[in-house]
This record gives sequence, C-alpha cells and structure tokens, in this order.
Amino acid sequence: MCYQCRLCSDVLFDFTGTDNGEALPESIPSAPGTLPHFIEEPDDAYIIKSNPIALRCKARPAMQIFFKCNGEWVHQNEHVSEESLDESSGLKVREVFINVTRQQVEDFHGPEDYWCQCVAWSHLGTSKSRKASVRIAYLRKNFEQDPQGREVPIEGMIVLHCRPPEGVPAAEVEWLKNEEPIDSEQDENIDTRADHNLIIRQARLSDSGNYTCMAANIVAKRRSLSATVVVYVNGGWSSWTEWSACNVRCGRGWQKRSRTCTNPAPLNGGAFCEGMSVQKITCTSLCPVDGSWEVWSEWSVCSPECEHLRIRECTAPPPRNGGKFCEGLSQESENCTDGLCILDKKPLHEIKPQRWSRRGIENASDIALYSGLGAAVVAVAVLVIGVTLYRRSQSDYGVDVIDSSALTGGFQTFNFKTVRQGNSLLLNSAMQPDLTVSRTYSGPICLQDPLDKELMTESSLFNPLSDIKVKVQSSFMVSLGVSERAEYHGKNHSRTFPHGNNHSFSTMHPRNKTPYIQNLSSLPTRTELRTTGVFGHLGGRLVMPNTGVSLLIPHGAIPEENSWEIYMSINQGEPSLQSDGSEVLLSPEVTCGPPDMIVTTPFALTIPHCADVSSEHWNIHLKKRTQQGKWEEVMSVEDESTSCYCLLDPFACHVLLDSFGTYALTGEPITDCAVKQLKVAVFGCMSCNSLDYNLRVYCVDNTPCAFQEVVSDERHQGGQLLEEPKLLHFKGNTFSLQISVLDIPPFLWRIKPFTACQEVPFSRVWCSNRQPLHCAFSLERYTPTTTQLSCKICIRQLKGHEQILQVQTSILESERETITFFAQEDSTFPAQTGPKAFKIPYSIRQRICATFDTPNAKGKDWQMLAQKNSINRNLSYFATQSSPSAVILNLWEARHQHDGDLDSLACALEEIGRTHTKLSNISESQLDEADFNYSRQNGL
Repeated sequence: MCYQCRLCSDVLFDFTGTDNGEALPESIPSAPGTLPHFIEEPDDAYIIKSNPIALRCKARPAMQIFFKCNGEWVHQNEHVSEESLDESSGLKVREVFINVTRQQVEDFHGPEDYWCQCVAWSHLGTSKSRKASVRIAYLRKNFEQDPQGREVPIEGMIVLHCRPPEGVPAAEVEWLKNEEPIDSEQDENIDTRADHNLIIRQARLSDSGNYTCMAANIVAKRRSLSATVVVYVNGGWSSWTEWSACNVRCGRGWQKRSRTCTNPAPLNGGAFCEGMSVQKITCTSLCPVDGSWEVWSEWSVCSPECEHLRIRECTAPPPRNGGKFCEGLSQESENCTDGLCILDKKPLHEIKPQRWSRRGIENASDIALYSGLGAAVVAVAVLVIGVTLYRRSQSDYGVDVIDSSALTGGFQTFNFKTVRQGNSLLLNSAMQPDLTVSRTYSGPICLQDPLDKELMTESSLFNPLSDIKVKVQSSFMVSLGVSERAEYHGKNHSRTFPHGNNHSFSTMHPRNKTPYIQNLSSLPTRTELRTTGVFGHLGGRLVMPNTGVSLLIPHGAIPEENSWEIYMSINQGEPSLQSDGSEVLLSPEVTCGPPDMIVTTPFALTIPHCADVSSEHWNIHLKKRTQQGKWEEVMSVEDESTSCYCLLDPFACHVLLDSFGTYALTGEPITDCAVKQLKVAVFGCMSCNSLDYNLRVYCVDNTPCAFQEVVSDERHQGGQLLEEPKLLHFKGNTFSLQISVLDIPPFLWRIKPFTACQEVPFSRVWCSNRQPLHCAFSLERYTPTTTQLSCKICIRQLKGHEQILQVQTSILESERETITFFAQEDSTFPAQTGPKAFKIPYSIRQRICATFDTPNAKGKDWQMLAQKNSINRNLSYFATQSSPSAVILNLWEARHQHDGDLDSLACALEEIGRTHTKLSNISESQLDEADFNYSRQNGL
C-alpha cells in the first residue's frame, strides 16, 4: 500500500510499499554528515483505562523521522515534530511524538503485542529505533491464592503462600502485618523473595498477628484476605515441690507435693500439661507413747538393816517414740519392824532386849531362802509328773483312721461310734453312753456356716457322747470342734440357718431326734442390718458402716420445708432372690425407703458386688423386688435407659434412681472365664482343751458386708484374725475348691492324719448366696510350752487361682499381734446431712453447673464433663435431666466417697474449663480446702 503526502516544507515524498513493509522517500535531501543516531528511543508503554499514551523518539542528524506501527507507516498528520540545533556539533536534531489510543490497540489482532518503531533519514541513509510495545494495563480483583491462617508452635517454621491476581504489567507483592509493611531486609528471620510467599524461619511470640498480601501495579491495588497466625506455647511442668509435712501429728495421714504448668505456661491456646498437678502419698507418724508404771512388786525379805524394798518398772507401757518417762520413784524402802529395829538412832546390838547378833539374822534369812527354793523344785516336779500322766490317759482316746477312698474318691459317709464309758470329758457325765448307737454323717464335712457346726455339736447327735471314734471313708475330713456361742445368742443381731445344705443323717437313734429339732428351732435369727437418718432440702448421705453400702440424697431432691426419715437395710438372712438357671447373686439385697417418698432429683445408691467386671464374660443386671415379693429386672448395666443409670466400678455399682425399694445385682456368666472374687481369711482360737488350737478358714463373696458378718461371728466366738485377708479369683469352670494346711512344725504341732486337706464342690462356692463358707482344722501341740504357731493355709481352685495365707502367731492372747478387721471405717456418723456430707462445696457446684449445662459449640459442655469423669455411655439419661451437670456431680460424689480427694475433679476442670471465665476463679487451693474440711468433718 502507498501513501502520498506533502511535507510542510513542500518536499514531496513517495512511499512505496515493499515486501518487508518499509517505504523510502524518492529523494533524500543532500547534506553533509553521518547516519542518524537516536538520542531517545520509544519506550514500552501501557494504556491505563481510556487515556492515550505518547511515544517519543529523538535523533541527530535527521532530516526526517516517521513512526511505523505494526509494520505500517503512521500518517504524517498524526506526527508532532520539533526541530533544533545541537550547539556542540552543529547538527540538526529532530524530535517526533505520536499518540496511541486504547481503540487502536484493541482493534489490532496480531500474533504479538501492538508495537511502534521510529525510522530516521539522513543524507547517508536511514536508522531504525527499537520496537516499543503498547499494551492495555489491568489488574484483576481476585487473588489466585489467598494466604491461610496457621497455628504453629514456637520456633516452628511459618510459610504463608500468596499468588497475586493476574495483571499487566505483573503486580508487585508487599506483605503487611497488622496493617504495617514488613521489611525483610531489616529482619533476617523473614524472607519474602520466594514466589511472593512469606517465610518466617523460626516463629516467635511476636510473630503472632494478622498478615495481608498486597498486590499493586500501575492500574490498581488489591488486598488479599487476612491470615491469622498464632504462635502458641505448649505448657510444661515445673519441678515438683518438696513433700509437705504429714497432715497429722501421729497416725495415718497424707503428704502432698505439687507442680505448676509454668515451665513454660501455655500461651495462645497451647496444650495444657498432661498429668496430675498434685501427688499425694500416705504417711504414718509414730505417735509418742508416755510411759506408765507397772504395779508395785511384793515387799522383799526384811534385810539386816531392818528394811525391805519393793520396785516397779516403767513398762506398762514403756515410753516409745519420744514419749515421757514415768514420773516418780522406781523403788521404795521402809522399816519392816514397825520401828522396833532402831531405837533413838542406835545400832541394833545396843538395844538390850535384842539377843540376836547380826550374823544370826543373816543365817536365818539364808535358811528361809533355801527352804523356799526347795519347795518350788518339788512343786514343779509334781506338775510335770501330773501332766505326763494326763497325756498318757488321753492318748487312749485317739482316732482310728481307715482311708478307703483312695480308689473311689469323692465324699463318702463318716461313721461316728462311741467307744468308752466313764470318760471324764463327757459333756454330761451322769448319762452313760449307749455303745450300740452308730451315727452316720453324709456329704462333705466342710461347713457352710458356723451355725452348722454349732447345731451339730450342741444337738443330741453329739451330746452326751462327746468322746467319739471316727472312721474316715474319704480322703478329706474336718475336725469337729465345739464352739462357744453364748455371747452370740445374746446379741440382737440374728441370722437364719442356711437352706439347701447336703447334711443328712442316715442312721439316728429315735431318742436323739427330738432334742435336735428343738435346738434348731430355738436358734435366734438375724435378718438385716439397718440404719436411718432424717433428711431435708439440703440433702445428705446415709452410710452403712463397713458394708460398702451408701445412699446419697442430692441437694434439692427433697422439697423445701419438708423432711423425711429415710432408712436403709441389708438382708443378712436367706436371700429372697432365687437364682434362675446359671444366674448368680453378686451383691447384697439392699432396701431403701420409705417407698412412697418422691424425689425431684435422682438419688445415688452404691451397692458392692463380687464380680470381676468384664463385659466379655458377665451379663450383669440390676433387679428390683416388687410389692408382691417378685423380682423384676430394671436394666442391664450395658443397656441404654432413660429411667435409671448404672455405673459399674471394679468393686461397687453406683445407681441413679428416682424411686425407693429393694435392689440387688445378679450376673449371668457368658463364658467359663467369668470370675467371682472371693475373700479368704483365717481365724484362730484356743479350744476347751488347752493343748488344741482351732483354725477356721472362710471363703466369702468379696463384699464388705459379707466379711463383716464373718467378723461379727468370730468376735463372739473369741476368734482372732491371723493374716490379712486376700482375694481369690474363682472361675466359673465347674472345678472345686481345695483348702489345705501346710508346713506344720513337725516336733511342735500335729494334725490328725488325712485331715490336712478339704475339698468343697464347685456349686457350693459358686452359688453360696453370700452365706459364709467355712472349714475348720484342729491342731494339737505336744507340750504346753509351745506358744508359737507357724504354718501355711493354701486355698486354690483346681485348674484355677491359688492363694497362700501365712500364719505366724502366738496362741497366748497377751503376746498376739492384733490385725485389724477393717482398715478404715466408712464414717464416724452413719447419717450426714447438709453441706458436710458433700465433698464439692455448693458454691463451686453452682458455678460448674452454670458453665457446663449451657451447650457449647466446641463441645466443652456437660458431655465433656461426663467424659473426663469416665462416664462414656448412656449419655441420653443425663440429657433428660434438668441439670445434667448436677447429676454427673452427684454420681461423682457417690463414686469418690472413700478415695483421696478432689484432685481428679480439679484436673478435669483444669483441662476442659481453663477457657471458661466462669471457672477461672475456682482455684486449686479452694478445692484443697474443701477436701480438707470434708475429711475433718467426717473423721477421715
């Protein structure tokens, strides 16, 4: 394409198009000089919005300058030209401007950007400038990637990514922190050069803040979304403090030490320290015992100085553990002649009536001394001869043992036959025995109850024929001793004779049958333990001491201005709950009332049980007795229910109920690995014969009330606990229980042959229904001088668990070490009312409930409070309550009645409540003070 134009100087140029798009003038003005040199070339330019841009170029020497855009010459009229003279060289300088509009750029559709170039002429030829591109400038609104907020631990690396919006020219990125620009050159820890990203190599607490990515070019500025960076610090424990002093001056107490989560303290949501902030251990401080005088000894023989002495020792008791020594004199002396020995302070030989010399008095004293010693020797000799003769006479009344069960095994009959008349040991010596009478006892002779033994010994079966001969037709037998039960019969407590035993008397003389029935009917019965208390709106706690049974009445459960006498009892007679099939009774039958009382908040009933808790092996049910005397299932402890709640602990079940009545726990074993926990204990006492010593071994359900019943019986029989009771895990695998006496000192004690081992069938142990299972052993010492007994009692289940009771005792009561029956009493007062009955003060309870009863988006509500207190199932029950947190705290109170303190609750509140302002003022010291007050008020 050709353009013709006429210059202002009337010089005509013809532009002829060529293949390369260039057009040259027909004639070039002649002038001396060189080729044109561009002093200024056009620069790249951007059109902002609708504003045109100006391209400029300047050259010397130049006769003419024109712009060529996209290969085409720009019309002459669009050029603005200026001409000047370079003073230094005298050459002509020409400068040209053109405007490029947005429309021109938008209308261009080529393979590359819109461009323009200058062409300058001189007499020697042409020169071309660089190509200058012209683009429309813009910056999009949305970032391709916004930075994301992060939570990083201190000294961790922080990387914030930013991809700015698309734009021409490309946007430059700048980072802001809290609206202030970040200068990476002044902080070596920050780098912003890598692809617009912000990198903080090691996070510091000061690096927490809001970060914004700023993108800008010549058109506009864009802001990204703000990214919040939180640099947190996980808490760390400080060192433990020293152990505090024991909280009691003497006796059993506790010490504690503490640590704080301040090394470092958690910041900006960092994790709180894991573990306990307080540790407590028991401590025992020996109590000082002041000495006390023994009684004065007898006066000594009158001395030649006419004085006799008596002494006493500070041994009743002696001072121990820093106690005071006895005050006063340890010996006294006085004149033994009523003042006749010394007259006016003159020696004895100066008194005229006295004819004896000093030497004569000494001889008389020696004669009396030797005479006394001789008499003592004669008395001892006579005593030894008498004992020997007595032992020989008693040896004729031995036991003939014939063991015929080696091949047959099992429990056979025992034949008891009278053998001698005129025995001085007969209970009724006036009645002569019938030598023709033969009595047979069938079944295992291990007694299920001490009363069994009493009935057999006090009935006409053994009265008056107490001296009997025993033929043993089984490899196991028990010695039958007579126990004195007079004190027991005088007590108000009573109990029933156990039913379902295997005692049968196959041969009995008719004249002895009636007295036996009379003895059985005359026995007193003890049916229940019972306690009562009056409770009002403030609630309280009712405890059955040493039974593990307690009742918690929450605050507000009884309407204001009302009060009720609430009772609680434990059935100690024959259980009214009859087991069905394989179901066994695992707890005592507990009754609470009155039954017509209505509570507004569920109360907590704690019942001990003897099951080794495992959902894989047991199916445990809570049952209630109806008014008609029938038992109905309330729920299985694993079921979901909104009517009541069962929390099963290893040794007790805590039940939330809204109605009073009689409750019990039963269990149905699912597998042979189901385990009942039995408590085994050994008691001992002297028999009527001073050479015999009785050992009684008990196997009872591992519930405090069952063992308390044994303890009560033994106290009335004069029994002494010889070893700490132990737990035996008895499996439901149908194997029997074996009890044996081992390691008896051979030259000091003896036990009758074939009586050292006894076996009890599985069913008698598994379905004992809480009746004490009791086996007796009779040991005989060779001489009265033997006062120490050492042996072992082995209790084991065949193909099961085994326990060893080590007996090491003195049979003399004065030398015997006392083993306490119960380590700790449940409560000084069975009924506790008002605030002192609760560990958690009412003010703290209100703040906890106000905090956790309100639903929380983060889940920090009553459900988490339940979870932190190991209440993980059947939460639908709590959801139906008006104050779920209050019910959870009531369950906590019932569950933690006996264990240490409020530390577990304090840790739960520290972990889930530290972000709650309502809980911030519940300090550890407040909980410690509440714990101390509760322990002091309840004598713990």
